[in-house]
Amino acid sequence: MAKTSPSTHASLPLFRKAQMACIAGTVSILLGCGAKDSASAPGGNGGPPPPSVGVLTVEQQRVALQTELPGRVSPIRVAQVRARVNGVVLQRLFKEGSQVQAGQMLFQIDPAPYRAAYDSAQASLAKAQANLMQANAQLVRYKPLAEANAVSQQEFTSVVTAQKQAQADVAAAEATLQSARINLEYASVTAPISGRIGQALVTEGALVSQTEATQLALIQQTDTVFVNFTQSTSDVLNLRKAVAAKQVRIASDGSVPVRVVLEDGSELPRTGKLLFTDLTVDPSSGQVTLRAEMPNGDGLLLPGQYVRVRLSQAELPQGIVLPQQAVTRTAQGDTVLVVGADNKPAPRTIKVGAAQNNQWLILDGLKVGEQVIVDGFQKMMVPGAPVNPVPWEAKAASAAAGLTASSASSPTSAASK
Repeated sequence: MAKTSPSTHASLPLFRKAQMACIAGTVSILLGCGAKDSASAPGGNGGPPPPSVGVLTVEQQRVALQTELPGRVSPIRVAQVRARVNGVVLQRLFKEGSQVQAGQMLFQIDPAPYRAAYDSAQASLAKAQANLMQANAQLVRYKPLAEANAVSQQEFTSVVTAQKQAQADVAAAEATLQSARINLEYASVTAPISGRIGQALVTEGALVSQTEATQLALIQQTDTVFVNFTQSTSDVLNLRKAVAAKQVRIASDGSVPVRVVLEDGSELPRTGKLLFTDLTVDPSSGQVTLRAEMPNGDGLLLPGQYVRVRLSQAELPQGIVLPQQAVTRTAQGDTVLVVGADNKPAPRTIKVGAAQNNQWLILDGLKVGEQVIVDGFQKMMVPGAPVNPVPWEAKAASAAAGLTASSASSPTSAASK
C-alpha cells in the first residue's frame, strides 16, 4: 500500500477551505439577487407609488346655454356729409380719422356768391320795409278822412290795398333773406353728429354740386356699436321646444347677455345686450335676424369688422360640463377616463354637446359623483394601472394664488409632477 507524503496531507485542508468559501460566496450572491428581484417586482412592498393625476368629480350645475354665431359690426349712427350748395371747396378744416363734435366746421365752400345774395336780400328787405312804412302812414291819414266822407271810398280802398301789398313785399323779402342766409351757412359745412370722421372724399379746389349732393366725408359713432347676426330657424325652434319641455329656462331677469369674440380668438371682457329679434324669417336664407348693442369705448370694434357672437339664450338647470382637455375626440366617438373604486382608470364613451368657455357640455355617459381624469395623462405609463386621484380644482386654485407661494410638496403639487 502506497503511502501519501506529508505535503499531500497538508494541502487537503487548504483545498477544502477554498472550496467551501467559493460555495458560500455563490450562495450569498444568489440570495442577494433573489432579494433584489423580489423587491423590484411589480406590486411588491418596495415598488414605486401609483402616479398622481388630477381628477374632477362630476356634479350637476346650472349651465348657461350659449350659441356662437358670425356677425358684423355696424356703427350706432352714421352721417354722410354732403354738399348742400354749389361751389368750390376752399378749405378742409379737420384731421382725417379724428373725433369730431356736432356743429364742428369741416369744409369751407367759396361763400362769395352767397354772401352777395344775402346782402342783396337784406337791401330788398329794407326797401320793402320802407314802402310798408309809407303805406302805413298814408293809411293813417286817409282813415279819418274816409270816416268823415272827405275822400271817396275808392281812394281809401286803394290806400288799404297798397298797405297790404307793402306788408306782403316785406314778408317775401324776409323769406328771400332767410334763404340767402341758409345758403351762406351751407357754404360752411359742419358735422351733423359727433363721431369719428373718415378720410376726406374731396380736396381743396374741387367743385361740389348741390344737385348731385356731392359726398364730402363720412362720420360714424363707434363709442357704442351694433353687432348684426342671424340664427337659423331650426336652432330657434329647438330652443323654444326645450323651454316648453322645461329642459331649459330663460334667466329670471329676462336679460340676454351677449359676448363678442374677435378674429384672433380673444373675447372682449365687456358684455352687450340683445336688442331685438326679428320674427320674420328671410325666405332666401331661412335665418332670423338678431341685433346686439355693445359698448366700444376703447374702439376695438370697427364698422364692418367680422366677429363671432356668443349669445346666452337660456339656462340648463342641471347640466354637466368638463374641461375640454379631459375629453378625447376621435372619429370613433368621444371618450374620457373615469377612475373606478379601485383607483384604476377606465375609458368611458360619452356624448358631447356644445362648447362653453373652454368646456364641453356633456349630454350623456357620466353620473354624478364619478371622477374624471383631467390632468396627468402622460404619467400613466401602464394602461389600467392604479393611479392616485388628486382634485383638479384644488390644483387650479393653487395656480391662481400665484407662484410666490411655498414650494413645499403637497397633493396638488404632486399631481403636477
